[in-house]
Amino acid sequence: MRIISYICIRTNVIMNSNLISSTLKSLRKEHGLTQVDLAMKSGVGLNFVRELEQGKATVRMDKVAQVFNLFGYELVPQKKVR
Repeated sequence: MRIISYICIRTNVIMNSNLISSTLKSLRKEHGLTQVDLAMKSGVGLNFVRELEQGKATVRMDKVAQVFNLFGYELVPQKKVR
């Protein structure tokens, strides 16, 4: 299983939105899916998929995990490397 990491600090989630958005867009295109297809197959809304691909930082991590699970990815917490 592939892993994309994110960092939890208190109740805020900090993630590399460029990595998440570019990875998702590449995976979606690689699998021949439109944003509508991805939203329907992963069970999230179309606006969520659009915002995620645009790198919006205020998305819900449970939904991010739900979308990436479709492609065999898992989100795990990771300590920030300085």
